[in-house]
Amino acid sequence: MQTAIEKVLHLARGNVKRYPAEKMKWMWGEALWLYALSLLDEAFGTAAFRPYLQAYYDTKLDTGYRVCSSDTCAPALGAYQLTKTPGGEKYGSIVDRVLRYFAQSEKVIGDMPNHLGNGFEHWFYPKSVWVDSIMMYGVLLNRIAAETENAQLAAFAAGQPQKFADLLQDPDTGLFWHAYWTKFGFHYPRQALFWGRGNGWVMAAVPLMWDYIQEDAQRAVIQAFFLKLARALLPLQRADGWFETILLPQCGAYKESSATMLIAAGWFFGVRMGWLGTEYLEAAQRAFTAVTDSFVLRDGLLSMPHISGPTSAIQGIPKLVYTHTPCGNDWHYGLAAAVFAALEYKKLAE
Repeated sequence: MQTAIEKVLHLARGNVKRYPAEKMKWMWGEALWLYALSLLDEAFGTAAFRPYLQAYYDTKLDTGYRVCSSDTCAPALGAYQLTKTPGGEKYGSIVDRVLRYFAQSEKVIGDMPNHLGNGFEHWFYPKSVWVDSIMMYGVLLNRIAAETENAQLAAFAAGQPQKFADLLQDPDTGLFWHAYWTKFGFHYPRQALFWGRGNGWVMAAVPLMWDYIQEDAQRAVIQAFFLKLARALLPLQRADGWFETILLPQCGAYKESSATMLIAAGWFFGVRMGWLGTEYLEAAQRAFTAVTDSFVLRDGLLSMPHISGPTSAIQGIPKLVYTHTPCGNDWHYGLAAAVFAALEYKKLAE
C-alpha cells in the first residue's frame, strides 16, 4: 500500500515540475489539480505545494481571469485554501467573485445554475445541469459554507447534491447520466450510456464534501445516493481492476485511469465510514494498484497514462464521443483523481 501511495506522491511532485504554474489555464482540470496539492499539504502538515498555488493565483490576479460557468468557478477551491495561509487574504477576491457568480447567475431548474453559464458554449448547447458540477462547485460551496458559518450559502450548497441525484441518477441502475436538459425535461444521453468519469466525479465528491455537510437529513440523502452508486459500480469493474469510459459491457470503450481512481477514492471512503464491506476494499485496492502500476517515466518524470481528454455530452453522438475521445498522459484532473484516491487510502490505513 505504501509503495502505491508513494508512487502518487512522486507523480504529484514530478508534475509540479512538468507544468509551470504560471502557464496553466483558468479551468476546472487545473483547479482540481491545485486543490489536490493543497489537500496533500493539509494531510501531511506541510506547505510544500503552497508556492506553486501562489504562483498560479498571483499570475491570474495580474493577467485576469473569467468566471462564467461552473467549470470556471472551480479554481476558487485553491484560492480559498490560500486565504487560510499567512498573507493569503488577497486571494479572497477570487472566492468572492465566484460567490457573486452563483448569486447572480441564471438558474435553470430550481436554484441550480446552467453548467455552461454564459460562456461561449452556452450559445450552442441546451441549458442543462451536468454531473461534473457536483465536483466543480458542490465541494467548494459546502466547504466555504461550513467553515465561514454562512447560513444562506449553507442552505444553497447543502441542497445541491440531492438535486444532482434527483435529476441525474438512474433509478434502475443507480448510475448517473452525464447531463439533464432543463428545457426539455430529460436526461442526456437518452439511451443507457453512463460515462465513467462522470460517475467518478460523484464518488470522489462525496468524500471531499462530507465533513462540511451539517444537516443530518442532507447527510442521509447523500449517503443513500452514494451507496446506490457505489454498489452499482462493483459488478462493472473489469477483472484487471480498471473501469472504462462507458460503464456498460461490450460498448467498445477503453480503460480510463481518472474514472478508475475517482471510483477507488469513493470506495475507500465508504469502507472507512463503515458503509461498505471488505469486497469494496478489495475492489478499491485493485483499481488503485491497476492505475499506479501503469505509471511510466516520461522525460525523466513519473507520468500517468490512459486519461481521456475533456469529454462533453455532445448532441446526437454521445457514444462516439465517449469511445473516441483520445487518451493522454498527465491531464491535470487525472492527476487530481490519483491524489484524491491516495489520500482516502491513507485515511483508511490510519
